[in-house]
Amino acid sequence: MGEKSEKAYEKVIEHIKNEIWQGTLKRGERLPPERELAGTLGVSRNSVREAIRTLGLMGFVSSTQGAGNFVTCDIEQNLRESLRMMVMLGETNYLQISQLRCGLESENARLAAERILPKQASQLKELARLMREEPDPQKAAHYDQEFHTLLCEASGNRLIKAMFSAMLSIINDFISTMYIHIVADSHQTEALHAAHEDLANALAAHDVAAANQAVHVHFEVVDASIRRGKML
Repeated sequence: MGEKSEKAYEKVIEHIKNEIWQGTLKRGERLPPERELAGTLGVSRNSVREAIRTLGLMGFVSSTQGAGNFVTCDIEQNLRESLRMMVMLGETNYLQISQLRCGLESENARLAAERILPKQASQLKELARLMREEPDPQKAAHYDQEFHTLLCEASGNRLIKAMFSAMLSIINDFISTMYIHIVADSHQTEALHAAHEDLANALAAHDVAAANQAVHVHFEVVDASIRRGKML
């Protein structure tokens, strides 16, 4: 019975995926009612509900009470849940996440150096200034997060932004802890602030090489602090 039920719910998922692939269903459109899907595919309504619940967890279907189920594309949710489970299961750690961020943000910096708007460049410089001048490490850490979120927006790459946002939602508390750990050392603090300022200046000048160098200096500071604090 278990195997039959599993095949039935997978059948529903494949049907919905095919409808999206063929263009019959588009983002924002409502799925057929559960009863209709069950009748069309010859499966139980429970199988339909299980399929929709699974697609919802994956970020491809959203449900609104009284309105039905809708096609969506919440890439961030999918990545966030996958990453959270990997951390919980010990399949990855904060050092590996930091290394992934470094790769993503290097590409962010390259793209942003080409596409950044004057207003965004000014905002990055202001956030770097606020970060340096803020005496409260918690508030300074918040400016740090705003800086990197804006960098993602300036890159114009939606997928990179989704991956960054998914990581940020998992490690927000960790970032604050790391920032406080880094600023306990005056040399590391200066290196971190200088990296943000150098990055902001490089982007404003559309200097790809300097922007990439600033990103790598930034993550060298972060990764060294992770290793020193044994926060793997």
